[in-house]
Amino acid sequence: MRFYKKILPNGLRVISVPLKESLTSTVLVMVEAGGKYEEKKEGGISHFLEHMIFKGTEKRKKSMDISLDFDKLGAQSNAMTSYEWTGYFAKAHNRHLGKLMEILSDMYINPTFPEVEIEKEKGVIIQEIKRDEDLPSRNVLRIFMELLYGDQPAGRSILGEEKMIKGVTRENFLNYRKRNYVSSATTVIVAGDIDYKKIESQVGHYFGSLPNTKKDNKPKVADGQKFPKILVKRKKTAQSHFILGFRAYPNKHPNIPTLKVLDAILSSGMSSRLWQKMREELGICYYVKSFLADYSDHGIFAVASGVDSKRVKVAINAVLDEFKKLKIKDVSSEELEKAKESLISNFFMENEKSDELAFYFGEQEIMKQKIKTPEEVEKEIRKVTPTQIRKVAKEIFNNKSLNLAIIGDIKDEKTLLKLLKV
Repeated sequence: MRFYKKILPNGLRVISVPLKESLTSTVLVMVEAGGKYEEKKEGGISHFLEHMIFKGTEKRKKSMDISLDFDKLGAQSNAMTSYEWTGYFAKAHNRHLGKLMEILSDMYINPTFPEVEIEKEKGVIIQEIKRDEDLPSRNVLRIFMELLYGDQPAGRSILGEEKMIKGVTRENFLNYRKRNYVSSATTVIVAGDIDYKKIESQVGHYFGSLPNTKKDNKPKVADGQKFPKILVKRKKTAQSHFILGFRAYPNKHPNIPTLKVLDAILSSGMSSRLWQKMREELGICYYVKSFLADYSDHGIFAVASGVDSKRVKVAINAVLDEFKKLKIKDVSSEELEKAKESLISNFFMENEKSDELAFYFGEQEIMKQKIKTPEEVEKEIRKVTPTQIRKVAKEIFNNKSLNLAIIGDIKDEKTLLKLLKV
């Protein structure tokens, strides 16, 4: 798969991904602005601003004007905020590509932040926060991040806290946007049946006025630990939801492909180790999933599940046993090949559409990685050996970086802490 990258005179980056015979095109605008770029007093502003970008521009005075312009094209549009970036995208039939780019550029460059809309949207954000509070299977990840990173941006909620949301002003948005939404921190990705030279010209036309002023730098994450840790949020729930995991690698680390295969061995498919142990043998959970999150300067590898509060110890011991097995014995060639095929197939299925590929290429660029095509990723995965998996397991699965976050009706926290040994 080919892609084309160009840096415009104002520093903005353009990634073009031609998809021959694709009937749809996606325009994605990504900016290096997210939870890690926030000061403590403005926690949650990246996500709040993402909402406000849809609330009106000089040309499109109201949010309804933006919505109507997208709907007239039959377009899908949305946005999302992470710790390290915010992205705005629109997708429609190829014939509407130019109009999609015009609408998104207007939203991105000319937002007005109407004060009446800010006040209304505060209620929306606060309800979003409360929704996550009521969903322990989602909220436990926030607790896990707090346990690992404490009172630094990586340890705080991307949504922010209700007190901060209530106090945010139009001036706060203007200041934050001025510091972060600059051309050198922006990447525009276009995927579809396109002419890359024409795309580069169009992006220059619509985004050329974006200023190239100095960009905020995000603070480096403090990522140290010397012994196992636990954080319990006691709550009357039908299940206890937990994440049990370790500090791992940042996104540029050469062991990432190996860790992805290890992840697939643990929980990709119904024949995977965790599924067989937790569901088929013990019958103690509905969901169990391992995952890795690799950020620019730190990483996580963990397992998430939800079980009856009376069986939390059994579940934790079962997961710990699977970690230990990977440290002491090489995986078989048969299991390794199964995991690789599962990982590769899922990877390609997740990157079939124009919007999926836009995010795939865009996230690599925005995270300052060398862009790898899907074919190059497959080659890396194919090369992983049993010896490499065991080596990575020994490196990652260690007591000094082991953490347990749990939400539920838990009374014996000290007993759980004593279990944390690999």
